[in-house]
Amino acid sequence: MTLRGRLTAAFLTVVLGPVLLGAVFVGTTLSTVDRTRSTERLGLAASAVRTSIDALCQQLRAAADAVALRPDPATRAGAAGQVVSRGLATAVLVTDVTGGTTYATPGGPATPWQDCAGVRTGGPVRALSAQVDLRDPAGTPLGAVAAAEVVDPAFVARLAAATGVAVTLLDDTAGPDRITHTTETRRVRDAVLAAAGTLDGDRVTATRDGRYVRRLGPAPGQPLPLVLSVAGERPSGLPAALVGAVLLAVVVAVLTAWRLARVTTRPLVELAGAVDRVARGDLTARVPVRSRDEIGGLAAAFNRMIRETAGYVAALTSSRDQLRGHLRVLGDTLASTHDLQRILRVILHSAIAATGARAGAVLLVDDAGVLVGQCAEGLAGRCPPGTEPEELRVPVGTGVVGAVAATGEPQRGRVPSGPTPTGEPWCETYVAVPFTAPGGDAAGRDPAVGVLVLYDRLGVGEFDDDDLATLRTFAGHAAVAVENVRVHEEAQRLSLTDPLTGLWNYRYLRESLRREVERASRFGRMLSILVLDLDRFKIVNDSYGHAAGDAVLAEFARRVRGEIREVDLAFRQGGEEFVVLLPETDARGAATVAERLGAAVREAPVVVAGHAGVPTTIAVSVSIGIAVYPDHACTGAEVLDAADEALYAAKGAGRDGYRVATARPRPTPAADGAVEEIAVPAGATSPDDGLPRAGPPVGPTSATRPPAHRPPTDRVAGDDLPTDGSIDLPADGSTGGPAGRHAVGAPGVTQPGGASSGPHPPRQSRGR
Repeated sequence: MTLRGRLTAAFLTVVLGPVLLGAVFVGTTLSTVDRTRSTERLGLAASAVRTSIDALCQQLRAAADAVALRPDPATRAGAAGQVVSRGLATAVLVTDVTGGTTYATPGGPATPWQDCAGVRTGGPVRALSAQVDLRDPAGTPLGAVAAAEVVDPAFVARLAAATGVAVTLLDDTAGPDRITHTTETRRVRDAVLAAAGTLDGDRVTATRDGRYVRRLGPAPGQPLPLVLSVAGERPSGLPAALVGAVLLAVVVAVLTAWRLARVTTRPLVELAGAVDRVARGDLTARVPVRSRDEIGGLAAAFNRMIRETAGYVAALTSSRDQLRGHLRVLGDTLASTHDLQRILRVILHSAIAATGARAGAVLLVDDAGVLVGQCAEGLAGRCPPGTEPEELRVPVGTGVVGAVAATGEPQRGRVPSGPTPTGEPWCETYVAVPFTAPGGDAAGRDPAVGVLVLYDRLGVGEFDDDDLATLRTFAGHAAVAVENVRVHEEAQRLSLTDPLTGLWNYRYLRESLRREVERASRFGRMLSILVLDLDRFKIVNDSYGHAAGDAVLAEFARRVRGEIREVDLAFRQGGEEFVVLLPETDARGAATVAERLGAAVREAPVVVAGHAGVPTTIAVSVSIGIAVYPDHACTGAEVLDAADEALYAAKGAGRDGYRVATARPRPTPAADGAVEEIAVPAGATSPDDGLPRAGPPVGPTSATRPPAHRPPTDRVAGDDLPTDGSIDLPADGSTGGPAGRHAVGAPGVTQPGGASSGPHPPRQSRGR
């Protein structure tokens, strides 16, 4: 064989092979690029449609709220007219609790309207509406207010203009003509509808004439059944052109093999150099197109490929910047709030956005060893029957999430076929990462305090190692958030409690006294205050040391907690002085509690470690002052001062007893018979026997109030108490005598400690 023959054969072998491959590559690349770009355009259009409809729904919801906030039908009708005149809605409809129409703006579209919540009404969509509940000031449902925007060809045209694609609104019937409104031309309308009928979910399909079609809705957040289509960008006759180019290249190669053998070398070298630069990371490399033959086409295709690759790299860079933005928002949230639920929602949302997951949840381990859902996103329809997304409960060690919490090892993969594990939502793929409190070892072997789990990545692929690494970062933030909230709550508790006795401190006393007085005034109830002081406590400190004194104070606080109700509040005011708030308790009930507290302290001496560690028994007694709001004062500070004065009276009477503060004098009628304004007390009033107590009065309290009979259940031992508001103790300090041993609370209701029952704030300890 001659050299030319060998060169021709070599040329045909070396050149025509790449030319053929290049032609296939070009055709495949163009088809792929065309489909990718069209899919991206449809995806952007779908996002624009969802955004537009969501914005419209929010506008309609705000318009309905503006009407529902009006107090009466007349002002609601005026507000509805303003909403329509300002263009915030086309029509407003007000209905009662039975669904009957109470008001409708004139000229509105026919009902039923398609609700923004996504519940299908059946038939063609005439209007899109948002509905809010109508309630009176007491919270009783009165009906609903709906604001609507008409859905007509102009509405569909606006959607098409906003998205840049053709939009078709489908009817909800099963007939052959399923179009309500469309911007498609008649030439392609049937092909688009036929292609849309084969779609489900977010898939994209193509028609024979090169249009790409996507079905959108109805779904939560996008209640309209829409079809989006866009014309492809692939030139017509591309396969024939590629085949023709290859055949021409074969003819030219055979005729000019010798000449082209040398010409071919240079572009191949340039192409090899460009490929090498790309391999080193230089995406700016380009191959000069020196001819229009197959080698030139290959160079052009290579250049297009590099441009597309650079675009993908730019998209990845943008995704990285978005991830950094999510982390920045997360850091700002951690720094600005201690609301754990809000922080976990931000973490979950950022993790879903960063990994492209469809759904996810954050679960924390409770005291019973069960993972409890704190927040969730995208789990609607995935949870077990009867379980809300925020009510997930997965035992530690059970299922995928429970195993992650038990072992402390992250997991990712595909869920095997079979029944869904107990308490977990349905999914196909997952990635779950545990998080522990800061300070755990690097291997994460400490018991997990929670799990961050994501489900079903967008697309068909599983979660990869990069997603796992990203999720570890967000799980670390979740661990910091949980620890920060725990430390904050502990610091808040320590700032409001006394470290020695465990009771509330003086700072919380002022806040609680204000709150309880306001509550008693608002509901017309009583509030009793006990001020307690250990008798001759200085002698205990001087004789046995301050350690023994601290032991006595701690034991006294324990006994106080054991003798009061759960609704009562106990405080250490300072030193050996304590305060007890008894909500909804009259003076008799307070006196009974005081007797019980005095007996609990007096009858059981305190055993402490004395000097040299020798156990020592110390007899302790307590003096108590009692005051009642509103009978003894009209403000919290004044009632506390009145109880303090009663305490001094109890100490002056020999200690180891209690005294009730003197009641405020009652107003007397004017001497000249002139009419005077009757002061209305802020709280419950008391009878004229001098001791404030809950329940109906036992006799006339003013000229304007008729006598009332006290129920028999209010007659107790000790009704012969003195009427000056004080309770005398015997000279020996015992609590016998006229003070009595019993009291009653609300009529017909007996409470532990003799106090009345009623609503109360949360307590820091339980009574006996």
